[in-house]
Amino acid sequence: MGKIIAVSNQKGGVGKTTTAINLAAGLGYLGNKVLLVDFDPQGNATQGVGATTKDSKLSVYNLIMEDYHPHDLIQHLSTPPLDIIPANISLSGADLQMVKFEAGKEQLLKNKLDTVKEEYDYIIIDCPPSLGLLNTNALTAADSVMIPVQCEYYALEGVTQLLLTIRLVQQLFNKELMIEGVVLTMYDARTKLSVEVQQEVRKHFKDRVYRSYIPRNIKLSEAPSRGMSIFEYDVRCEGAKAYAGLANEVVKTNEKRG
Repeated sequence: MGKIIAVSNQKGGVGKTTTAINLAAGLGYLGNKVLLVDFDPQGNATQGVGATTKDSKLSVYNLIMEDYHPHDLIQHLSTPPLDIIPANISLSGADLQMVKFEAGKEQLLKNKLDTVKEEYDYIIIDCPPSLGLLNTNALTAADSVMIPVQCEYYALEGVTQLLLTIRLVQQLFNKELMIEGVVLTMYDARTKLSVEVQQEVRKHFKDRVYRSYIPRNIKLSEAPSRGMSIFEYDVRCEGAKAYAGLANEVVKTNEKRG
């Protein structure tokens, strides 16, 4: 049975898409069957793994708003070794269209992903940086949420809002939803601020914070523009080592949880 993990933080610029791409790629390189679902209208995860979003191609918008099966639009990649459901800007209109639905608008993505969940070890959803109906759909479909937290001032402010949303989704649509873990991003061990933020986040989330943290790393910023995960772009860099460590931790944690 597959595990669906939503990578979410409504605050932009925290390394959410970078984490979704490289976690999915890392899990794929560990021999898992992985599906990456780009659920952000910006489509950055799609571009970041070199998938296509040509106008003629179906996207996740067609999946949730029309009568398509995931198999109709999944793209199979070999580098990185994963499948992807791509997104493009058409998804930005879905929020407004969903509002008009009488019932079930929060379960649109769940209903579709449940049909392929058995085929994958991990399904990673890159959530939009907002707390609208798209995000609610992702959290309703997910088994757990991974929260990237940037090592900067007010790091926990955005997280507080997300935790309220998670609680609401648990109460209304998905009582099984849990926090998969918190990953510290853009960590710079030379700065006092990064160290202080790490201590604060660990105090707040305790053992839910991964030991692997993601350093500030120029290669991580460059890789998506080449349509590559960090493992194809520069497997020896610090960013690749960090995401390999994170993928390993996710696998081990889930083996323990059974």
